[in-house]
Amino acid sequence: MDDSGNNLHKKQGTRVFKKSSPNGKITTYLCKRDFIDSLADVDPIEGVVLVDPEYVKGRKVFTHVLSAFRYGREDLDVLGLTFRKDLYLASAQVYPPVYASESDNCGRVLLNPAKVSEGTDDNLHSGTLPLTRLQERLIKKLGSNAFPFYFKLPADAPASVTLQPGPNENGKPCGVDYELRTYVAETSDDKLQKRNAVRLAIRKLTYAPEEPAPQPSAVVLKEFIMSPGTLRLEVSLNKEKYYHGESIDINVLVDNNSNKTVKKIKLSVRQYTQLCLHNNNRYNCVVDELETDESFPILPSQTGWCKVYKLRPLLANNRHKRGLALDGKLKHEDTNLASSTIICNPNHKENLGMTVQYRVKVRLVLGFVSSDVSVELPFTLTHPKPDSDVNGTSSKLIIDDDNDILHSLLSGSDDRLKHNRHILQQSQLHSNEQSSSDRNVNITDDLIKLDDGINDNKAYLVSSYGGGVDDDDDLIFEDFARLRLKSYESDKRMDIADSSTADSTMATNVNTPNAVISPSSPS
Repeated sequence: MDDSGNNLHKKQGTRVFKKSSPNGKITTYLCKRDFIDSLADVDPIEGVVLVDPEYVKGRKVFTHVLSAFRYGREDLDVLGLTFRKDLYLASAQVYPPVYASESDNCGRVLLNPAKVSEGTDDNLHSGTLPLTRLQERLIKKLGSNAFPFYFKLPADAPASVTLQPGPNENGKPCGVDYELRTYVAETSDDKLQKRNAVRLAIRKLTYAPEEPAPQPSAVVLKEFIMSPGTLRLEVSLNKEKYYHGESIDINVLVDNNSNKTVKKIKLSVRQYTQLCLHNNNRYNCVVDELETDESFPILPSQTGWCKVYKLRPLLANNRHKRGLALDGKLKHEDTNLASSTIICNPNHKENLGMTVQYRVKVRLVLGFVSSDVSVELPFTLTHPKPDSDVNGTSSKLIIDDDNDILHSLLSGSDDRLKHNRHILQQSQLHSNEQSSSDRNVNITDDLIKLDDGINDNKAYLVSSYGGGVDDDDDLIFEDFARLRLKSYESDKRMDIADSSTADSTMATNVNTPNAVISPSSPS
């Protein structure tokens, strides 16, 4: 079982997120929820919407992308006054669609592209838009009632940032967030109704590619009143750009030509967050620090003192700090410290909502009488280059058991978890038996994992017969619900498909060799 789990993580496939409206009449399929801005280009927001024409009838289906900056707590919104500012809005009519046939064998072409209501439209496509590869595959499987949408965020669109709330704060946190909405209405300006609307939280993250840049360095020369000589402090970093989780090497060089004695040194990594409002408030938070007197004191007339220190800013060490800027956080998913904001156009800085910068501060402590010597160095904290299947052309099989949920279910000592542990173990055993019986079938599979958030989590198995993905691949969707942690009282009320013991329940096979369903509420 462990060997199969290890081999599973080595495989890659196409992942698609899915969410349905409360009444189940429209369903949104989204290529991904994290969209990377590489400075030169931004990942497109592409997907399809599955529509029930009998329900929509004479109305229309719209999809729009909204970016908003919330600078106050949600519970303070009273009397129609909201602490919220819309930064970007692009909308498109998905249904009824407008298609045309191209004579150059390009297939169907979408004639109603997204229109921008707010923000710049320099990077938005105009005119006709051909279907992407992922849209073609989804439409081929979902049928004629699936309609595509496509958005291209501009280069100056703000990045997703969330300010970490306090332990007793509820509601939406402050920050910049993105949301993809699909809804049924007469016009795009009609009020959204929850029963026939789909709302998906998405994120725009920044990836700064590796580029040659000089090492950050700074020198400060301190002179003292009523005291001869100077104290020279030189600080440098090993590079200018760091990825999340990397250690920062700080090289410190001190030449003490004064009659002062350096007692100790303090080093810190500070995050500076500036709100782009009328007052331009700026906040700073220490994300890692070090204070030491090792190899000290540095005596008068001592020169050439040099040492390298390491600091590593991580969210894991700062989860208790209120107001810390994080990359946009999706529900039930962990995140990291906010990436550095890279301002391409200073004239559009107010459209960013908030900016995040990082600095290393080095401080020499001289004593109670003398003033300390300090210097700050800026650096960039960003994401590494992503390697994902953007076009949705992967042809490998993934059996995604959602290891995060498995870990949460199988860990813990509460007696109520025994029931869930048995379900997971039996489900894994049943899945292995089914997969071993089909080893002789020559099929190349994709798993398109459809994650619809909280209410209706599903995954679909996509199979393409033959070698690789071609224009004639046959996508087969087969549902299975994610295993959810339920209380003992809830489990007693569920339908039991195959009971082998008095206190456990077997998972139900849903007519697929690699998919199982747990006894949970119907999707």
